[in-house]
Order: sequence, then structure tokens, then C-alpha cells
Amino acid sequence: MSDFLQLVFSGFATGSIYALAALGFTLLWQAAGTINFAQGEFVMLPAFMMLALLSYGAPLPIAFVLTALISTVVLGWAFKKSVVDPLFKYGMMQIVVASIGLSIVMKNAMRAGYSAEAHPFPSLFSDTLFNVAGVTISTGDVGTLVCALLVVFATQAFLAKTVTGRAMQAVAQNTESAAVLGINVPKMIFYTFAINAVLACVAAILVTPVYLAKFDMGDSLGTKAFFAAIIGGFNNSRGALLGGLIVGVSENLAAAYISPAYKDAVALVVFMVVILFRPQGLLGKKEERKV
Repeated sequence: MSDFLQLVFSGFATGSIYALAALGFTLLWQAAGTINFAQGEFVMLPAFMMLALLSYGAPLPIAFVLTALISTVVLGWAFKKSVVDPLFKYGMMQIVVASIGLSIVMKNAMRAGYSAEAHPFPSLFSDTLFNVAGVTISTGDVGTLVCALLVVFATQAFLAKTVTGRAMQAVAQNTESAAVLGINVPKMIFYTFAINAVLACVAAILVTPVYLAKFDMGDSLGTKAFFAAIIGGFNNSRGALLGGLIVGVSENLAAAYISPAYKDAVALVVFMVVILFRPQGLLGKKEERKV
């Protein structure tokens, strides 16, 4: 029983990492009506930014703040202006294709311009271990899980409870009606991408100590985060958390009780089962939107 609980708790810690990346998918869908398949690379780039600042002697908190500011410009404003704005009027498919191309460019640019090696990254949390009822718990796992919970519920509260959050969702639902109601559509879309950029930095500082800083770290992370977002419900931020935890726990159980070879495939299996029986996701709602 203790082994099972150990696998479940470790799965929660891993799943919270997926949930942080999945939150970017749900945020962009809820508030901008778009999907960014470069989301994994949006986590990878801030990781290398922080690593570069750390190499120059900046403390980790300062490196995080500076990276968040730079990411708001590069991954928020520049991404919106250069990719989303020119293609928005043509529909979501063009943005999806462009984001896939962007992910390829970012990976290869990082490999050629910085390094193809995996680099260690300092953790926010200590390496202290606790034993609770036969289950070994690390401070890092608990800290990552708590941070993921706080970020997910704070994002959900912002979208649901604030005027700006509701305006951002209104823009995603129907751009023309939102403009008629006096909502500044370009500003709301920018806010969405700026918040997503900051969330990517939060994910990077929590994810990279586990994944290491490497140019292709976004591949697996982005794919599993996308599955997690679909499983939980693409139009519900809490669904990102639920989907991430389900994927993380399922991976651990499959690796332990079936075969480690199936660990990376279990997310796809769960994803397919969910969309067959509940296409809107476990916490999602059916909706119609104008793109």
C-alpha cells in the first residue's frame, strides 16, 4: 500500500508540472480563443533566460523578475504582434500552424545559439525529505504542488471574478460583440499573452530543476500539457490542474504496474478515452464560439 501511495504522491508532483504548462493552453483558449502549440518552448526559453542571468551572478529571485519582464515583451507583445495579429482574421488553424513552426524555430535556434547540452537548474526548495506513513515526501514536490494549486486557482479567480478577466473571455467568445460593448479588444488580447508569458516563467522556475534546461525540454512537456488541458477541459483553468494530476499519476502507475515502456503512451490513452466519452473534458462545458 505504501508503494501505491508513493506512486500517487510522486504522480501528483509530476502532474502539477504538467498542469502549470497546461494552464497556458486553457488561458489562451478562454481569453483569446487561440491555441499555441509552442507552449512547451514558451517554458523552455525563460528557463534559459534565467540560466544566463544566473551565470552572470544574479540571484534566482532577481533572475526570475527580469526574465518575467523580458518574456512579457518577447513571448507576449512580440508573439502577438508578429504571429497572432496578422493571422487572427483568418481563423485559428493558421495560428496553430504558425505556432508549430515557431516551436521548431525556437528549439533549433536555442540548440545552435546556446547549447545542445542539458544544464542543471537550481531549485526554489530544499532537498529535505520527510517520511509520512511510509511515503517519502520531498520539500520540492510539496512546494511545486502548492505553487501549482495557487497559480491555477488565482488564474481562475482572475478570469471569473474581475472585470478585466470577464472582458478577456468576452473577446474570446465574440470579438465583434465585445467591441460593440466598448471593450478594447487589442488590449484584452495583449493582456492574455502577457499573463501567459508570466505563467510560462512560473512554470519554468518550477519545472526546470526536474527537467533540466535543454533545448528540447518543451517537446514532452508541451505534448503532455496539451493532453492534460483536453482531459480536464479546455475552457476551465481548474481542468488544467485535474488533467495534469491525472496524467502524472497514470504515468507512474503504468510504469510501475505494467511497463516503463508505456509511461509516455498512457497520456495519449487517457486523452483518447476522455474525448470519446466526454469531448468537452472532465470539467469543461459545451460551448459555441465565433472565431
